[in-house]
Amino acid sequence: MTDTPTPPSDPDIDPTHVEAAAPAAAPTEVHDHRWAYALIAIFLLAVAFGVWGAWKAFAPAPDDPRTQLRAQQAKLDELEQRVATLTRSDQITRDANRDLQGTLAERDEEISGLRADVAFYERFVGATGQRRGLSVHELHLLPQAGQAWHFTATLTQNLNRGAVNSGRLTVSVEGTRAGKLQRLAWSDLRQEPNAAGNTYSFKYFQQVEGDLVLPAGFQPLRISVRLDPASGADVEQSFTWAEATRRTAAGA
Repeated sequence: MTDTPTPPSDPDIDPTHVEAAAPAAAPTEVHDHRWAYALIAIFLLAVAFGVWGAWKAFAPAPDDPRTQLRAQQAKLDELEQRVATLTRSDQITRDANRDLQGTLAERDEEISGLRADVAFYERFVGATGQRRGLSVHELHLLPQAGQAWHFTATLTQNLNRGAVNSGRLTVSVEGTRAGKLQRLAWSDLRQEPNAAGNTYSFKYFQQVEGDLVLPAGFQPLRISVRLDPASGADVEQSFTWAEATRRTAAGA
């Protein structure tokens, strides 16, 4: 066997320097750090995949029919609520407009009545008014319960200014009953034998009111008003039943 020659020792080399050069194992530590980083990366990747998988498992799919149905139902509910709100608003507007139209119609009727009153006063009280003696200017009938009627007769005169006209008023009604003509006197209409007429007393005009009752089955055609003044001749004026009830029909 051949002996391996031992290299000569160098007296100039310090043994401490030889020991300091020993840390040649540093690459092993770097390799260990790389493994640690790799394990951390793998762990984080696993966590990310776990979160992504859980979201995919529990989150509703974009094309899920149940999700689309709920979305469409919510939209439908919203549209129905809007329609209900608009319908209610339209109804409120219609009601307000109808009330306004009714108020305007009432005001127009009041204005027409006031104008008629002014013309009436000018005719019978004014200096240029036409002179007329005792007469029945208007007659109106209003239905009451059953066969009863309420009448209002407007009496006028401006021939004798300042003079008082007084007397009694009665009415009679002509019509048919069971196919036959019939005339009902004041006592028949009042359902009182020898009933006295309604009194009146005025200088220029006065409204005399009263009630009358028609028998069952009686169809009225004409009503007459008779004035029996304290002095002077009697005055009688007739009106058709339709004419006397015209204001009632217009106000119905």
